[in-house]
Amino acid sequence: MPKETMSPKERWLAVLNRQKPDRVPMDFRGTGEVQAKLLKHFDTTDMQDVFSRLHIDNPVGAGGDYIGPQPPPDTDIWGRTYRDIAYEGGSYRECVSHPLAGFETVEEIEASYVWPTADLYDYSSVSGKLKGKDDYPVMAGGSEPFLLYRDLRGHEQAYMDLVLHPDIVHYCLDKLFDFCYENTRRIYEAVPGRVTMSYVAEDLGSQEDLLMSLDHIREFLLPRMKRMVDLVHSAGAFSFWHSDGSIRKILPDMLDIGQDVLDPIQWRCRNMDRAELKRDFGDRIILHGGVDNQKTLAFDTPKDVEEEVIYNLKVLGEGGGYVLSPCHNIQAVSPVENIIAMYETGYAHGWT
Repeated sequence: MPKETMSPKERWLAVLNRQKPDRVPMDFRGTGEVQAKLLKHFDTTDMQDVFSRLHIDNPVGAGGDYIGPQPPPDTDIWGRTYRDIAYEGGSYRECVSHPLAGFETVEEIEASYVWPTADLYDYSSVSGKLKGKDDYPVMAGGSEPFLLYRDLRGHEQAYMDLVLHPDIVHYCLDKLFDFCYENTRRIYEAVPGRVTMSYVAEDLGSQEDLLMSLDHIREFLLPRMKRMVDLVHSAGAFSFWHSDGSIRKILPDMLDIGQDVLDPIQWRCRNMDRAELKRDFGDRIILHGGVDNQKTLAFDTPKDVEEEVIYNLKVLGEGGGYVLSPCHNIQAVSPVENIIAMYETGYAHGWT
């Protein structure tokens, strides 16, 4: 086995800058239940220990500390309330109230709703949270406002608003993007030059197609996302676009606004063939993800996982520009053996 010559941060930066790493970096995402299974398997209480054993190059994160008024139980600063929804193997938090659902005009919202601001956070502790982590890339700041807008208005109403209440959409997205912009700017100010990547995300794809029209994405999201991308680049960081599903149609637009990384490459979705994505866009955007968790990690064998990882390294990793990762949060149904097979195969075959 070759010997590592780079830290996780150096490995990520080599890929992001289109240089040659010692091996393909590997990232992790998984539910709390998955993390608990891995901790038990490796007989440890520290996920960083798991990452070290599996040679995972996970970024670290840091943000400001909330210092505003404490919201009621099960409620966040946006007024959304949550409850735990049980499923076989675990539970997840579901938003069950939509604070802006009843409003019909911008004027009603202005008169009745108080928008959170970055002043509710103290950023003096950001530097301390990264102390001792110089060998790791930092993922901090960023935005995903339409996801929040859907919760504020209710999912069905949010999409109807694009046609019925475009003024409400524009007004609310301006507020939400402004919050994300200022929050991100203050993180950059607290740790100058330390942030490697920031999310400039929106979930735009379903299993079959986009969740909204190209025209709506271009009207409501792209100009605001470009403002965020420009902020990220001004800080010397890379813009990390996360979107599930079938998103090939909007990918050229995302490239035009300067997105640097595409995540998570859900290749079982329509029009998301890995070889075609690499061929058509691989010279303009870093590819992150690609190990299927809808079927392969969840229901197939370790051998199937091994074969998929090797394919991804060959196809998505050809010529560089690839970070190996599951194509979303690994779910509780996925056997530990499959998860381990993904990273052990990536480590064994990812040397460049």
